Amino acid sequence: MAKPLRRWVAGATLALMGGCSMAPAYRPPVLPTPVAYKEMPTAGDAIWKPVDTATTALTAALTADWWTGFGDPLLDRLEARIDSDNPTLAGALARYDMARATLAGARSGLFPRVELTPSLLRNRQSDERPLRGGSQPDFYTAATLGGDISYEADLWGRVRNSVASGRALAEASRDDLAAVKLALQGQLAADFVRLRGQDQQLALLSQTIDAFARADALTRDRFRGGIATGMDVGRAGALLGEARAQYAALQADRAVTEHAIASLVGQPASIFSIPRRDIPLHLPSVPVGVPSALLAKRPDVAAAERRMAAANARIGVAEAAFFPQITLGGTGGFQSTALAGLVAAPNIFWAIGPGAILNLFDGGKRRADVAAARADWDAAAADYRARALGAFQDVEDALATLHHLDEAQAAQDQAVRSAASTSAIALDRYIKGAATYLDVATAQENLLRDQQSALSLETQRLTATVALARALGGGSAFARPAPGCDLIQRAASARRPLSFSINPSGR
Repeated sequence: MAKPLRRWVAGATLALMGGCSMAPAYRPPVLPTPVAYKEMPTAGDAIWKPVDTATTALTAALTADWWTGFGDPLLDRLEARIDSDNPTLAGALARYDMARATLAGARSGLFPRVELTPSLLRNRQSDERPLRGGSQPDFYTAATLGGDISYEADLWGRVRNSVASGRALAEASRDDLAAVKLALQGQLAADFVRLRGQDQQLALLSQTIDAFARADALTRDRFRGGIATGMDVGRAGALLGEARAQYAALQADRAVTEHAIASLVGQPASIFSIPRRDIPLHLPSVPVGVPSALLAKRPDVAAAERRMAAANARIGVAEAAFFPQITLGGTGGFQSTALAGLVAAPNIFWAIGPGAILNLFDGGKRRADVAAARADWDAAAADYRARALGAFQDVEDALATLHHLDEAQAAQDQAVRSAASTSAIALDRYIKGAATYLDVATAQENLLRDQQSALSLETQRLTATVALARALGGGSAFARPAPGCDLIQRAASARRPLSFSINPSGR
């Protein structure tokens, strides 16, 4: 028996049993899920150790204000404006509404279609019309009050699979909306962290410029007194000029960051500004949870899974094209040559009965459609696997970054303390005439560089925390650290700007 005939007979048999679906059983690819994250630190290694997963809600509560753990009320207010003012999120919401409307259109195929077809026509017959009787008038009126009803008997699941595909795509669009929202929230948080890091760098450079200016004045006084050399004056002036140049360049970087935040909250950059605030942000603790929960929490992974389900349903739609499309329908109403007395029993007309369409030859189009639908499924399944693997990678990357940056921060804080001590000793020796200003300049440059590196590491740790929030799918994943447990706050005292205790009598 030929393959199309066998398929038709099998489908007809199932149809007699009450209808069927030609879509294959939905079997998403099985992904190897680790039991734990490889880059998780051991207890006590870092401030961001996970909380007890037994008490952690492992749901995709994307509306939870996870960014409040950073402890800046302005960030909280800006994040609230994402929902109302961001144009990218508004576009994603419109696409979700469009997907829901498309689903509603697909659902309409589950119900009968009823149409009312009234008409009032003035007609003229041709004199030479075949079989025209001699008593028929040249002109006549045809008044019709009728209607049609039709219903597709969904024996092969074409309509149901179309609805299932539309529903899955609407759910994917909903998850896309959540993913866009999470990405915008994360981008705003990352930009805000960078802005506050720049504020701290500007405060450091501002106080360093003041210290360098005092050192420059000291060397000039000593030069006029014949104690210092012109090289000392030149080195002090060079340090001061370089610090001022760094300050100006950093102001430009901060302005660009501020403009990016303005666009995220739907404001023109020309009328938007954020006051400077050089108080360090909190470093929140992170309840990471278990890897198996990640696939349910990440909206982009959920969207990929829903698109895979939609592709599976579209295979059923393509397969159903091999079987007859059976329609139950009827038409009827009243028809007369005049409006008067139109609605009367003698003027009734009607017709009722089933109809069927069976495509006998299409040059291989249906087979091509099935092959395309199956290829679409393969692509959707591959995309789902890629998204899931990328989700695990994102979490591991963020965990590894936080883990090792924590170690780097501790080492850098020690470097700052050592550089500050060296700078103070070098300046004291220079004032007492036991060292050259080259020693002072070198020590000051090293201290400034170490302080800047420490602040940069602080910003990187906060940015990595934002990345971890996005990687975990958002939600209530963060909590403020307990009092006295914020390593950034504790280490801030070790990264004080340059300071000098100048004793004029030491000239």
